[in-house]
Amino acid sequence: MEKQVDCAAIRKAGQSGILFMLVVFSLLHSLAACRMHDQPSELPPVSTGGTPLVSGGAAVSYADIVSRVAPAVVTIRSELRMRLPRQHPFLDDPFFRDFFGGSFGGNPAAPREQVQHALGSGVIVTKDGYLLTNHHVIDGAEEIRVELADNRVFDAKVVGSDPRSDLAVLRINAGGLPLLALGDSDRVRVGDVVLAVGNPLGVGQTVTAGIISAKGRTTGLSDGSFESFLQTDAPINQGNSGGALVNTSGELIGINSQILSPSGGNIGIGFAIPANMARTVADQLMKGGKVRRGMLGVSIQPVTSDIAESLGLKDVRGVIVNSVEPGSPAERAGLKQGDVITAFNGKEVSDSNSLRNLVASTPPGTEVTLTISREGHEQQLRATLGELSDEARNKAAPGGDEQSPGNAGRFGLSVTPLTPEIAGQPGLGRDARGLAVTDADPAGPAADAGLRSGDVIEQVNRQPVSTVAELKAAFDRAGDRPVLILVNRRGSRAYLTLRARR
Repeated sequence: MEKQVDCAAIRKAGQSGILFMLVVFSLLHSLAACRMHDQPSELPPVSTGGTPLVSGGAAVSYADIVSRVAPAVVTIRSELRMRLPRQHPFLDDPFFRDFFGGSFGGNPAAPREQVQHALGSGVIVTKDGYLLTNHHVIDGAEEIRVELADNRVFDAKVVGSDPRSDLAVLRINAGGLPLLALGDSDRVRVGDVVLAVGNPLGVGQTVTAGIISAKGRTTGLSDGSFESFLQTDAPINQGNSGGALVNTSGELIGINSQILSPSGGNIGIGFAIPANMARTVADQLMKGGKVRRGMLGVSIQPVTSDIAESLGLKDVRGVIVNSVEPGSPAERAGLKQGDVITAFNGKEVSDSNSLRNLVASTPPGTEVTLTISREGHEQQLRATLGELSDEARNKAAPGGDEQSPGNAGRFGLSVTPLTPEIAGQPGLGRDARGLAVTDADPAGPAADAGLRSGDVIEQVNRQPVSTVAELKAAFDRAGDRPVLILVNRRGSRAYLTLRARR
């Protein structure tokens, strides 16, 4: 016999149970609320897990790297005292001072000196107190102080400084210092993550992050005769100069040096001197206080697609030799005008700047192998490098040699033989002859005379010049007398007088 189920009774019992549960829950909630009023509230416990360094294969924190790197990055403050000139030459004469009163020429008791302050950063590279920084951070400084990350302050001495690479080595009297290991900057790739560490604008040690944007950059923003910058978008500002650019292994891969900005502030285009170049320069400065650079003795220019086509070259690469200096290592090796240099000691020459740095970084007296293309045939030449003269103050030409005559440092002038490409510039005229000005030092006599990049020097003392040797000879004949030069500027000609720097 089937069991009969009283559904109505079950529904009634269920409703009674639910009602009972609701009453119990309400009572418990009321008791809890009363207890909360009786006891103070509490914050959740502090997490002890920390921020993970890597999450899902991507780095989310560089704290461990920074903790290793930061102690080796310092702040550098330098001072230069300058004596102010008198506004009136008679100010010291008692007669004029009594006649015109103390207001004549200003207050005679006013300070006659002005102190210029410079702020930069530096990197400790040895435990016994050697530091790397930029030349422009300490250039001309009479007092240099180094502030460590632990707030200790030391007076520093300049071991050596190299304007051409914008690097300097300082020494402080301290030991057991934290240091940064130098990485291999040749292995750096575009897209690598990097950190910039320094003291921007004096706000204190700061770390910024970015990537390597490009390699082998030249800017011409300073006396950077030998430039092969790492470009980065890691924010760099004034005060970062001389600081560290490190990779995610905590290795020093560059010395922050310059920014490119119309406003003077960071816009994501910064430049660092590669660690391999810094290592070469620092080693020489630490051992001898100066840098010796190799010299080949050529004037060169990049191979363009038009040049490659006219020479029958398969690839657009290397540099073409415009001229060979008589008696130079290049001439003794058999290098000729029109040769295309494609490799230096087995390393590919991609442009003029790469060859210049390869030659300059090789010690004088070293025998090197040049791979060249001559009339469509590849061959190798052996050359023993000379030494780039310290007297040549003008910018070095591609290949590690002076692009202008040997005494052009007196004029602050760099020139190159006129090529069809340069002669083809608007207004200049295809029949133009002479030497093209590639650079005029803003602080030099050439710029003072009105010369600027792009001008063509056609005559010196009314004699035509078309080679660097002819220009040098004309300058030598002039001696200390002013030089009269005829300049072609976009088809307009004018005479300028040029007096050598004494």
